[in-house]
Amino acid sequence: MSNLLKKVWESVSTRSNSNSSRSNANWNYAGPSHVCLSSDQNDQMNYWSSTGEFDRIPMDIFMQILKLLAPKEVAMLTAVCKSWKLIVSDNRLWVSYLQNQHVPWDSIFFSEISLRSGYPLQTYPFEMQSFMKIYGQRALSPGAVIIDGGSGYCKFGWSKFDSPSGRSATFLEFGNIESPMYSRLRHFFATIYSRMQVKSSTQPIVVSIPITQYDDTEAAKAARRQLKEAIYSALFGMNVPAVCAVSQATLALFAAKRSSGIVVNIGFHQTSVVPILHGKIMRKVGVESVGVGALKLTGFLREQMMQRNLQFDSLYTVRSLKENLCYVAVDYEAELCKDAEASYEVAAAGWFTLKQERFQTGEILFQPRIAGMRAMGLHQAVALCVEHCHAAELSADESWFKTIVLAGGSACLPGLPERLKKELHHLLAPSIADGIRVIPPPYGANSAWYGAKLLSNLSTFPNSWCITKKEFRSKARRNIVW
Repeated sequence: MSNLLKKVWESVSTRSNSNSSRSNANWNYAGPSHVCLSSDQNDQMNYWSSTGEFDRIPMDIFMQILKLLAPKEVAMLTAVCKSWKLIVSDNRLWVSYLQNQHVPWDSIFFSEISLRSGYPLQTYPFEMQSFMKIYGQRALSPGAVIIDGGSGYCKFGWSKFDSPSGRSATFLEFGNIESPMYSRLRHFFATIYSRMQVKSSTQPIVVSIPITQYDDTEAAKAARRQLKEAIYSALFGMNVPAVCAVSQATLALFAAKRSSGIVVNIGFHQTSVVPILHGKIMRKVGVESVGVGALKLTGFLREQMMQRNLQFDSLYTVRSLKENLCYVAVDYEAELCKDAEASYEVAAAGWFTLKQERFQTGEILFQPRIAGMRAMGLHQAVALCVEHCHAAELSADESWFKTIVLAGGSACLPGLPERLKKELHHLLAPSIADGIRVIPPPYGANSAWYGAKLLSNLSTFPNSWCITKKEFRSKARRNIVW
């Protein structure tokens, strides 16, 4: 780097007064059109001093050199001459650096436009003026410990990593169920920090909360408030510097690069259908609940295997078969006439062959009566939620509730998005059904974890989303997103 700086400085110091023309330069960058240099900027570049010996290099190769340099080194080169300053301040260069991050570029763009304000979300998204500033702020972001507290098990890890680093029993069931909530939470969080080998006082934390109280009644509000108080109290009692607690459904929506929509979260015990507008759960519109979850699916498959005298050692074997062989039939009656036989080898358990169980397992989401349950089908619950959103007239743009995002491990079953969309078109009026999109889980079973990752790597994190101990005690900023 020092040699490069020396060469550039010498070339600028000794160059002749004549500057090379750049009027025909081709920047050769396929990025968004809104970050291109203006004609005034190009005129300024031509007017200002050249970049010395680098004038001889074709512009497209020159830009590749800049991209190969580390961002810090590029910023250092701005001291050489005015042309360097203009080049380095161009958004396209910093877009290319952001595109090389572990998080997909479109997710970075969504989060910095829609989420940087914190909660409540801005109705009109921000405009990013300087990608160089955004990059610098993101580089300085401390990141966070992420705990995605699912209803069956939770995922935890460091926000700078690509994926969760471990799993544990959920904090809602951790420890003695009869012990006070505060004690159970304190034990749970201490265990997670111990497994991660991280001091609780060093980093902020993002906690995702599963939907447990669905109603907008006073009793449900009190239960949510009690859980919220216990989570914050337990974490601040462990000297965590800042806490961000967000609904699991909201984080799954963020992972799909949306701030409004309906999240269908197939949890461990049950499935919830959650309408969310601008990051806020619309409980007054109605959160629908279906008593069929991942545990029911696994249990039903186990019963079918037992009826066929298929021998297995544990539920882990059954769950592995569900995740690798089962699917949802787009047309259930037609699928009954087909040969669906397929085999899969479970580690340390051997080969298993399933037939109609492959699609009958997922079918209980739509026909719970097959498994002996009296409950609404998934499509009926979603259709009811859509109709409530339509009747509530919360926004002039009805497209917000026509985006349906699936979440949860069992939501990854192949064929589920297509089947749900088909059933909704049969149930809903054409004017409402038109334009409905069903989006599969963007990151599989870890969608909520990745939504938390988007938040904790924001250029404005932790100030925009977290609550400090002082703010918690003074009852400030406590209207959190769940």
